[in-house]
Amino acid sequence: MMIVLIGPMSVGKSTVANLLAERLHLPRYCLDKSRWAYYREIGFDEQHARELAAAGSLNEALRYCKPFEVHAVERHMAEHRDGVVDFGAGYSVQDDPALQERVRKALAPYENIVLLLPSPDVAESVAYLNERIDPNLSFINEHYITHPANRSLAKVIVYTRGKTPEEVCEEIESALDLKPSAGIS
Repeated sequence: MMIVLIGPMSVGKSTVANLLAERLHLPRYCLDKSRWAYYREIGFDEQHARELAAAGSLNEALRYCKPFEVHAVERHMAEHRDGVVDFGAGYSVQDDPALQERVRKALAPYENIVLLLPSPDVAESVAYLNERIDPNLSFINEHYITHPANRSLAKVIVYTRGKTPEEVCEEIESALDLKPSAGIS
């Protein structure tokens, strides 16, 4: 069984993934932690990405990373069939339709794609999460929240604001009809 958590920055994907994996006795994977090896497979140039960001071209640096993110999604999903994986905020949101289609194809075999958002209200979600991140990144989070990609990929949406991580896990388990014993040992 594979459960994939997607959503914007600072919504709680990592915290919930850790707890959910523990509750379901599944391995936990953090795509942000394993991405570098995947990126390097297809020629990622860390120095170039840093230079773009240092030159004040954060948008260009982010755009440079997009094909590498998609490759990481494809490779990770091909290598791991069981577990709980939390995507970094950008992996599931691609502005290039061809890249977005590749993400959709990589996730298509999996039923348990969960979008975490603070609230059903977009403006409230943006405001809430922007209080939790570097103000220089707020435009990115707004993009991730308003972009249609996450909603189109998700099978289930769980709202986190005002809930403990345990309550969010219970809601995910209920929405996906999972029981803690449903995992692997």
